[in-house]
Amino acid sequence: MQHDEVIWQVIRHNHCSFMTKITTGNFCRNPYNVTGICNRSSCPLANSRYATIRDHDGVFYLYMKTIERAHMPNKLWERVKLPRNYEKALEIIDKHLMYWPKFLVHKTKQRLTKMTQMRIRMRKLALKTREKIMTTPRKEKKREARREEKAEKAAVLDKSIEKELLERLKRGVYGDIYNYPVKEYNKVLDMEDMEGLQAVSEDEDEEEPEIEYVEGYEELEEEEDMEDFVGLPIDKSHADVDNDAVGMSDDDEETVAVDRKRERRDSQRKLEKDEPGAKLKKKARVLVEVEHEGTDERRTAFL
Repeated sequence: MQHDEVIWQVIRHNHCSFMTKITTGNFCRNPYNVTGICNRSSCPLANSRYATIRDHDGVFYLYMKTIERAHMPNKLWERVKLPRNYEKALEIIDKHLMYWPKFLVHKTKQRLTKMTQMRIRMRKLALKTREKIMTTPRKEKKREARREEKAEKAAVLDKSIEKELLERLKRGVYGDIYNYPVKEYNKVLDMEDMEGLQAVSEDEDEEEPEIEYVEGYEELEEEEDMEDFVGLPIDKSHADVDNDAVGMSDDDEETVAVDRKRERRDSQRKLEKDEPGAKLKKKARVLVEVEHEGTDERRTAFL
């Protein structure tokens, strides 16, 4: 049999798991308590007839307990869904608690008002953008800082940005901009000057080497031109006439030619010893035609 006064005496003076004692007073942590204060009129355990308001995912419900269902704990509380409109919710509370004690009716309406105001404030805060404070471990911060530093070194970020800006400036992306920073402007001019000097030096390297002329080389070429005709075949009739005129034989001419060739080689070696750095130009071979007097025959020789 349900006896409210006995239950309250046991809870108040012996032990209650929902009661919390602090300096300002005694409070109740039972979710069905309508006021949150631990006293006789507000205790949901020591009252056979009781009513309260509870929230389930933004929907308010009116909970009611009667003495007729005390023998069935699973069906002890009856709940009614309240509409989102505040005035209609008050009308439903008045309808279901028409003959209940005035204290419970008043406290139930007061709880509905407080919960409605709390829901409005929650919606306003959800629409605002607020900063969320999050803590990160100290080791994680150091690790991320080291990774960022290594990534910047690997990417050479400053140089890549500077290169990209210079390319855009050359393409005319920024249009007519005249407020260049003096330091960067001078740096670009120095870079262009260096590029021009490098181009000039490359052109000079590509030029042909100078040719040095050696003294006495023209005389040697004349001797070579004269001696190259020695080995050519000569007509016997003309040769006899010439030999008789000069008084020299064929053998004497050959010995003279050999002696001249030796002298020419000795003079060339002497010049090479005197000037080891000088390089003689290689003489090109020229086709020469020789026409003898009194005949129509022509002789050819390569110089």
